[in-house]
Amino acid sequence: MDNQIKAPSLIDALVPIVVLVLLMGSSVYLFGYDSSYGPNQIALLIGMFLAAGVGLKNGYKWKTIEEGIVAGISMSLGACLILLAVGSLIGTWMLAGTVPTLIYYGLSILNPSLFYAASCLICAIVAMSIGSSWTTAATIGVALIGVATGMDLSLAITAGAIVSGAYFGDKLSPLSETTNLAPAVAGTDLFQHIKYMMWTTVPSFCIALILFTILGFQEDGAAVSSRISDMQALLVTEFTIAWYTLIPLFVLLFLAVNKMPAFPAVSIGALIGGIWALLFQPSLVSSMLETEFGDTITSLMVVWTALFDGVSFSTPDDNLNSLLSRGGMSSMLNTIWLIICAMSFGAVLEKVGLLTAIVSAALKGATSAGDMVSRTILTCIGTNLVTADQYISIVMPGRMYKEEFEKRNLHQLNLSRSLEDGGTITSPLIPWNTCGAYMHSVLGVHPFSYIFYAFFNLLNPILAVIYAYMGIKILRLEPPKVALREEASKAQ
Repeated sequence: MDNQIKAPSLIDALVPIVVLVLLMGSSVYLFGYDSSYGPNQIALLIGMFLAAGVGLKNGYKWKTIEEGIVAGISMSLGACLILLAVGSLIGTWMLAGTVPTLIYYGLSILNPSLFYAASCLICAIVAMSIGSSWTTAATIGVALIGVATGMDLSLAITAGAIVSGAYFGDKLSPLSETTNLAPAVAGTDLFQHIKYMMWTTVPSFCIALILFTILGFQEDGAAVSSRISDMQALLVTEFTIAWYTLIPLFVLLFLAVNKMPAFPAVSIGALIGGIWALLFQPSLVSSMLETEFGDTITSLMVVWTALFDGVSFSTPDDNLNSLLSRGGMSSMLNTIWLIICAMSFGAVLEKVGLLTAIVSAALKGATSAGDMVSRTILTCIGTNLVTADQYISIVMPGRMYKEEFEKRNLHQLNLSRSLEDGGTITSPLIPWNTCGAYMHSVLGVHPFSYIFYAFFNLLNPILAVIYAYMGIKILRLEPPKVALREEASKAQ
């Protein structure tokens, strides 16, 4: 069968991608932010079938393509399980008063003028400590969105600050999956990789903090003081606000720091939130559902409902209601639908060789270190766009460019850093990417709203390309090592 398969042409590779871009653009134009709730999924499936058609034309069997789709979806199942657990966690933490307590204290401590910069810095510290941008957004990020609502601040800027801080910390944490994946693919040492990344990452983060500070100073702190008092009063009325309601958060952070996998750690956090709701919010729990059963059964039903369908509050403040009435596994189903469709499209592109054709074309004419780094970063961004997964955007370009970097006397640290600068960093900016869809579900802010405020994520790839063309911190292989590798290659 291999003899019957034709290598795809560049036109073959571009047709489904161009069609997808046009469909995605039409989806956003026609449906706005609601495009992620069905229209984008249809666009991705149409693109998938078009790519499959190209594969069939070139000699692939449908069974082979279908196996690729199943394998691609399988890669995202871990993320889907985490999403379901996070939905439950948000539901029970709302009911337990954990998130409301974080909001209450945040309103007391954070100054509106420094709020955006402080949010970015807080998320960076937490993400660096636990190695997870997703967990940071689902816990600290949700609370900061609540604080921003209470202060009448921009939710788009707040989300941009959260994403910026979370991905900065994630990128420099040795506990992060992507931070371990990039050097593994490129063949470099983890801690050398982190040290080398700091040359592009730290300046980008500092610039982002300055920009968030400037935006914060434009806010009128006096105008929101009464709004803060009103929201705090409502929170105290609805919930028991105390330090011990934060224990579920501390438990989750402890589990994350001790490297427990995300799915069981978040699930444990969700269950502890349910127990805390029964222990410390009994009047709230008992008031939320009236049935013919006794108080104990009713309370268990409320917690059970929070796990699968979230919670709903009815206070005099509509903004507070929309903020707190959320969570549950059901709230994540649309995101999982989007992820499955996106992964299916990306899997077909890779299975029938269309991605390889595009990358091969992208390398033509690359001569300098700047060309190699910039094209690697663009390939990572493009892979994020078409495969909708940050892991693929690291693994695939890393495999394809590894030998090219060696041939051009460029150290593999240049590659591992570029994979993160282009792959990890840009993933939350794309609505149909697993990371963008996740951030939308958790923060309640569409990526197209916060994209221009995620300063770190925008600046980091640009700064990396500038460094490469200017020759700043571009490591070269020593000539003897290049010669030895060439000899070893010939011997094989």
